[in-house]
Amino acid sequence: MPKILRPLDVYKHLPGTNCGKCGEINCMAFAAKLIERQVSIEQCPPLFEPQYKAKLEALMETLRPPVKEVKIGVGDRAVTVGGKVCVYRHELTWYYPTAIAIDVHDEMGEDELLKRVKQVESFVFERIGMKLTLDMITLRCVSGNPDKFAKTASLIAANSQLPMILCSFDPNIMEEALIAVGDKKPLIYAANEKNWKDFAKLASKYQCPLTVSAFGDISMLKSLCRSLRKYGLDDLVLDPGTYTVGDSFGETVNMFTMLRRSAIEKEDVDIGYPLLGVPAAVWISPEEDEVSTKMKESYLACSLMVRYADILIMHSLDVWVLLPVLVCRQNVYTDPRVPLAVKAGLYEVKEPTEDSPLFVTGNSALTYFLVRNDVETAGGGWLVCVDTGGISLQSSVAGKRFTADMIYEAMKETGIIDKIRHKSVIIPGYAARLSGELEDMLKDWRVFVGPRESSDIPKFVGSVWKKEMGKA
Repeated sequence: MPKILRPLDVYKHLPGTNCGKCGEINCMAFAAKLIERQVSIEQCPPLFEPQYKAKLEALMETLRPPVKEVKIGVGDRAVTVGGKVCVYRHELTWYYPTAIAIDVHDEMGEDELLKRVKQVESFVFERIGMKLTLDMITLRCVSGNPDKFAKTASLIAANSQLPMILCSFDPNIMEEALIAVGDKKPLIYAANEKNWKDFAKLASKYQCPLTVSAFGDISMLKSLCRSLRKYGLDDLVLDPGTYTVGDSFGETVNMFTMLRRSAIEKEDVDIGYPLLGVPAAVWISPEEDEVSTKMKESYLACSLMVRYADILIMHSLDVWVLLPVLVCRQNVYTDPRVPLAVKAGLYEVKEPTEDSPLFVTGNSALTYFLVRNDVETAGGGWLVCVDTGGISLQSSVAGKRFTADMIYEAMKETGIIDKIRHKSVIIPGYAARLSGELEDMLKDWRVFVGPRESSDIPKFVGSVWKKEMGKA
């Protein structure tokens, strides 16, 4: 099992002045939040004073996770990968979501290249209140021409803020690109058994993170990392190889799993680095039709992500290919101890009036956004979210976290009772048994039992609520 940090383990490396400059009441409180990653060491100014240099170094070593954090790029779109401290996400939240990179190459025409880069940069899909985006551009050297590769890298850097992965096994080609865009701190791909010394010099010279590659050979991967660490490099990313044909993909998953478990459970510092997977490798041996290849790329990406890949290089830009991967990432990288929730209270959907329908639901984020969208489709209305702790509606009703009393109190607290004149409320179909009790509390109000599925709300409003309320 990985080492579990306690506040005292961190506190002994802090100044102990209890000065409050970090915003906490004392150093112990700051230590506890450092462990939970709710604050950073930069928030403690005294720690960076000369007399505390030894404490700072010791603290950084103490806080170093089994899988090192590696930053790629500069500015607002820079990404940090790694930073894992546990094998299973239910033990402790997984931090730093998997970065998804889309590939381009230096033989593409300028217009085609920039169009693809802009598509990646502007890609956004909103789900349950969160914006799902792509993170990086992978530039492959297909031409074998150092100048062409460097010019293409410069073109991307001039037109996008996205971090880059520069791909070539030739140190001469790589250095030309680093001369042009090294200040953008791209991820260098890749050092292998044959070129690692040259790539180590480049990574050290330009202060860029470096990918270490040893396809299918974990022993070699570990040996290369050990040599690079002795050379003074510590911002490393591991590529154990992504095999996609037949049973070989199972071997890929096994390699990723072994590397991550060894890093965390066995505390093997030589391989305690982020992992890079390449679902785009499916295009080397594509399926019989393009749709099948794209589908395979999508599910391979999801499989690698849940088996610890910190970076994924993909080729397809179709929404239907990327959306499952982005949703999977969103689900895997939420805190399993804290359900996604919206603030309980009253929400207005499409500028409702005193004659608009009133709906009640729980405050689970997924429930809220589904219901809100369907209320909007129905023409708008008022939406009261009862505080169910973010638990789903069905579970809340079964567990008595969504009761007639709670609905009544929420309606009173929000003041909605005085805002509408039709004196009717629509409760979810799954809470039908609460209707009689709620009517008793609301006296002269009418309680409608709505549909079980929120997608039926527009139909319910048109064929039932408006008809019964004389608004059809």
